[in-house]
Amino acid sequence: MSTKKQTTIKDYRALRRKLDLNQTEFWSRLGITQSGGSRYEASSRRVPKPVAMMAVIAYGTQEQANAMIAALRPQETTTKEAK
Repeated sequence: MSTKKQTTIKDYRALRRKLDLNQTEFWSRLGITQSGGSRYEASSRRVPKPVAMMAVIAYGTQEQANAMIAALRPQETTTKEAK
């Protein structure tokens, strides 16, 4: 069984309503127009991966945001490997 934490948002509309934000407030933080966000919420358009990642960072738990940021950063190399 995987212990990986959920790092995606399954229901954007439910999350937005839980946060008591209108579509403009919610989606503008992610660089998305209200009409674009409306299409994502209605499931007529798939949320692009970069937008989904930003949503996790902006609206997920601190643990989810940290995991997403860590996944985006290049792996650290040791001094010996860097030479």
